[in-house]
Amino acid sequence: MNKPKMATEKGVPSNSRVLMLLGQLERMNGEAMMRDVETARQVTAKIFHLIQTQEKSGKEVMSKGSSGMEVILASLENTRDVQTTLNILYILSELLTVGRGRRVGVFVSKGGTGILFQILITASKELPPGEELMLQLHSLLAKVGPKDRKFGVKARLSGALNATVNLTKQNLQNTKLLLPCLQVLRVYSTNSVNAVSLGKNGVVELMFKIVAPYSKKNTSLLKVALDALGALLKSKTNARRAVDGGHVHVLLALYQDWHHNDTRHRHMLIRKGLLVCLRNITNIKLGRKAFIDADGMRILYNSSTECLPVRTLDPLINTSSLIMRKCFPKNRLPLPTIKSAFHYQLPHVPAAGPVAQLYSQPPGGRKNPQLCDRPLKKVDDVVDESDDNEETDADTENDTENEEDEKDQHTSNDDIETDLNKLHPKKNPGRPFEELRVYERFFLELSEDFQGCNFEPSKSASTTSSSFSSTRSTRPIIVPTAQALSPKHVPIMSCQEDCNPTKRKHTPPSPSVPTPAPLTPLELDTIHLTKDQDRKEEAHIPSPDTHTTLSSLTRSPSQVQMIEQDLAHVLECVSLEAEGALNTEEEEELERGVKQEGSPVNATRLIQSPLLLGGISTRRVGGGGSNWGSDCGSEGAEDEGSVLEVPDTALLLPLHDPDLYVEMVKGTQSVPQYAEVAYPDYFGHIAPTFREPLQERVYGVQRSKIFQDIERLIHPNDIVDKVVYDLDIPSCPVIEDNGESLKFNSQFESGNLRKAVQIRKYEYDLVLNSDINSNHYHQWFYFEASGMRVGTTYRFNIINSEKSNSQFNYGMQVLMYSVQEAISGRPRWVRTGTDICYYKNHFARSSIAAGGQKGKSYYTMTFSTSFSHKDDVCYFAYHYPYTYSTLKMHLSKLEALRTPQIYLRQDVLCQTLGGNSCPLLTITAMPESNSNDHICQFRNRPLIFLSARVHPGETNASWVMKGTLEFLMGTSHLAASLRDAYIFKIVPMLNPDGVVNGNHRCSLSGEDLNRQWQNPNAELHPTIYHTKSLLQYLAHIQRAPLVFCDYHGHSRKKNVFMYGCSVKETVWQSNISATSSDLQEDLGYRALPKILSQIAPAFSMASCSFVVERSKESTARVVVWREIGVQRSYTMESTLCGCDQGKYKGLQIGTRELEEMGAQFCVALLRLKRLTGIRNHQHLLDLESDIIGTQSKVVSSSPTTYVMEEDEPSFLEAIDYSAESNDEDGEPENEHAIGVQENPIHLDQLSDCETNHRD
Repeated sequence: MNKPKMATEKGVPSNSRVLMLLGQLERMNGEAMMRDVETARQVTAKIFHLIQTQEKSGKEVMSKGSSGMEVILASLENTRDVQTTLNILYILSELLTVGRGRRVGVFVSKGGTGILFQILITASKELPPGEELMLQLHSLLAKVGPKDRKFGVKARLSGALNATVNLTKQNLQNTKLLLPCLQVLRVYSTNSVNAVSLGKNGVVELMFKIVAPYSKKNTSLLKVALDALGALLKSKTNARRAVDGGHVHVLLALYQDWHHNDTRHRHMLIRKGLLVCLRNITNIKLGRKAFIDADGMRILYNSSTECLPVRTLDPLINTSSLIMRKCFPKNRLPLPTIKSAFHYQLPHVPAAGPVAQLYSQPPGGRKNPQLCDRPLKKVDDVVDESDDNEETDADTENDTENEEDEKDQHTSNDDIETDLNKLHPKKNPGRPFEELRVYERFFLELSEDFQGCNFEPSKSASTTSSSFSSTRSTRPIIVPTAQALSPKHVPIMSCQEDCNPTKRKHTPPSPSVPTPAPLTPLELDTIHLTKDQDRKEEAHIPSPDTHTTLSSLTRSPSQVQMIEQDLAHVLECVSLEAEGALNTEEEEELERGVKQEGSPVNATRLIQSPLLLGGISTRRVGGGGSNWGSDCGSEGAEDEGSVLEVPDTALLLPLHDPDLYVEMVKGTQSVPQYAEVAYPDYFGHIAPTFREPLQERVYGVQRSKIFQDIERLIHPNDIVDKVVYDLDIPSCPVIEDNGESLKFNSQFESGNLRKAVQIRKYEYDLVLNSDINSNHYHQWFYFEASGMRVGTTYRFNIINSEKSNSQFNYGMQVLMYSVQEAISGRPRWVRTGTDICYYKNHFARSSIAAGGQKGKSYYTMTFSTSFSHKDDVCYFAYHYPYTYSTLKMHLSKLEALRTPQIYLRQDVLCQTLGGNSCPLLTITAMPESNSNDHICQFRNRPLIFLSARVHPGETNASWVMKGTLEFLMGTSHLAASLRDAYIFKIVPMLNPDGVVNGNHRCSLSGEDLNRQWQNPNAELHPTIYHTKSLLQYLAHIQRAPLVFCDYHGHSRKKNVFMYGCSVKETVWQSNISATSSDLQEDLGYRALPKILSQIAPAFSMASCSFVVERSKESTARVVVWREIGVQRSYTMESTLCGCDQGKYKGLQIGTRELEEMGAQFCVALLRLKRLTGIRNHQHLLDLESDIIGTQSKVVSSSPTTYVMEEDEPSFLEAIDYSAESNDEDGEPENEHAIGVQENPIHLDQLSDCETNHRD
């Protein structure tokens, strides 16, 4: 017997029976097979028998190096005998059933799919076609199709589509053959072109003939038919065809039938298949309308509600929820316009950009200059008629919910700077020195000779404190208002006054700055300060670089007596009273300590002082009929009536003075002309001593909230829909006090709440105000609520958020401040809220507000909370508020901490658009003497330039800055060493106007100031213009800062981290080629963040990035690096949420941690000084190894995770927005959601490590 010619793998016996038979088959190929049909049948039958009965035979045929598959396919292609063909199909079916993945891949690579289609076409021409042959062909095609990427194209080009369709039509009653035909149609339909073609051939109608009401028979057939139908309906054309055929009603009826009869939930996949069909139909506007008309919302809502108790039915609930949310009619926000409720007319409008577009819209009547324009509806309509492109292929939840993130992931590498010329810093001051010479007056420390200064050492720390009480009278903070001082005349202190703290003590009190003329019926000037101005505060001022905790406030009896004596002179009560008589109602309101709600400018609020912590003596202040604090243990003397216990706030907060705060508010200019002070800003905030962990997400919370939203449409009679607060109405607030609704207010500095609508008895929709001269940026909120019932749970929904995800989905809570708690001795913001989630809602964003994109929706941030005190007034905020007036108060207090050894000067850098001053601080150590050596050392200290709060909503940046300033003014040896080492130039608030007016991101110009550094406009962006000019001046005189750092807050990442600038790391992350000379770079830029990662528990080196992106070329970090030549130019980002590593892992961040971060930054600068001063370059080698490790790690994990619009990183902690799920189908819409629930911490770490870049 001749040996077969077949190639055999080494180790496989050449005399193997199956290989011998295959060799025989190979020799028969061609004409011999057609002549000797019987032999071909016998050989193929034997091969089939061997493969069927012996597992090793199949392995021999499919083993690597074997040509068995080629022989089988060649025989299949050449034979014309039906039985031989069937035998070979049986062989293939048996081979491909085992180890399908690799074997099917081999089959496809050898051209098997095309041969099957050829046989199918040939066989379909016979009438009638052989049933067994068609059955085997389609069974094989169903197995192969999902693994062949070009399956759909091959089927269409070969003509197999029509063959399968015709066969299906002819065998509707033949379930045995119908099943494989439907399986193949299901695969065909995944190709969009095929789906349209099949739809034209009537396959959609054909599928509706097959799907049937509940039955226990042929369920597998029905499942496949629904899968095929679902795939077909992804095509818009087919979806329209289904709608026109009235099939939406049919699908809903079928779903109801299966839902009611499948009581044991054995056919969940069929029910899911029906829902998938509905989901795909409702991707088009016509389908959504048909769904609503067929009462689909009620049907799916009711069925889903019945499924809720059974957790295994979550996939049905999730898909139903997705359909209902998609079909929920798109509403416009309940606003007259999406522009800000406040209008500020710019001195001139930019030539291009969003602000220019805003001003180019047709204006409405502007009767009240305080209220914004009301443009024509066609311009400001929030619903786009052409929203058919919305969610076109919404086959996965991630497609519709995280489209921004995905888009950014796909294009992220495109944003990395690849121009090597731009990557090499060029010291280019850009302006002639003659223009910059005017800024010399801000650097008096570089020329002062200190002749005549008294350099005697300080006697004691108490000497420092003694100047504290006279601070306000001897050295008032200079805050010129728009009326008092023109922006062109910037006050600069003389060297005599600014550089000589010893002399300044003896300076007579300077006259107070004139306050602006009254702009409203009642100004803050009518606040009466009844506190004794000569009060002594010096005895109890803790060191500013140590944290005052509640435990440190216990006092000895003698101390208590001293405090009592001090307090004997104090009447701690500040009232906003109109001059002239009040009516009886108003007097009663004042006596109750509740603010009057009747007018937009509150004339009758009584600001009561808080009670003191236990253990500290208080003075009882008489007040006729005041019942504030009655629930908190205040006592009334029989002959005095009601009394109020008042703490000395300075004992608790050494840098806080309520009266001084009110004085500062008077000089603050706001567009709405605020005449009220918020209680939290007046009382102050003491960080709680207890931990506030990240909130765990309750399973199903988002789904339940969405279902409550859907109930609004299904049960409209249950909805109150009552406007209770509205800034767009001149008589705001608008409700009468009937006790049935909460009262809201946001008309105070940094406040932001535009409208409140009562939806149900205890549920409110809240609308945030956009930034002034803008129509978006809704994120920051700060508002007051009162009139609550104790123990009742209220739900609040902020309905016009814009970002596609939020840390509110990952453990962050809102902040609440209770006035009753404050007067009980606990003045503090606390994290609060349950059932917190963030999801897309049914309010449509106009293409104007969405940057030209149509079909975008707003997002809802919802939380629930209850209240513990009757007659309380509570405040809610996005993050710990820090107002401009608070900054002015803190700076005034800090000046009082100065010792003769501290050089502190406060200048006014410029006036803002709104008439507020931008403070500039200079802090260093006084020279030891006025000798030449000491003066020289003083002048030659390196400069550190710090700035913060360019984005108003990032209040955490101000708390970090507060920690930095307090440390710098502290008495510790570290602070003294730091002052000796550096000169600090600090702009603590780059955007005062934005802060004052409650903006989230912009200044009054409607622009993000951190995108104006390349070419700032002196009139529109004065703070950036003059800050950059300071740096340009320093560059001109060869004194560029050693470190520049801009403090920011981050809304989508945890921890504190830095962004810097590196040529080398940018090149590594892009595909550009660069020579070694291009990559020459001092690695010192990594030193500071490396030090911080070692000493600051909240700091994460893993989240840092040093890549330069094109979209950030106008930010402070990049411009200062590129133009001023500062190698260590950083943005320091602090989380708004909390930490997922280190000492604070699992905790939300608070003001104590933020201030600590500011202090740790100072300590890191001191270490940096030591590193750079000793010329020990070992640390540079360590940094090099860090870079290499980081680079390899980043590249291996994700080379395209860098950049995102709105300078946010793509957020990889995927949340299933419809609801949490464990879909058994493993569809893409739910895969990520499962991971989030099982291990949210892990995914969050991934997001923090693998995503970057925000300034």
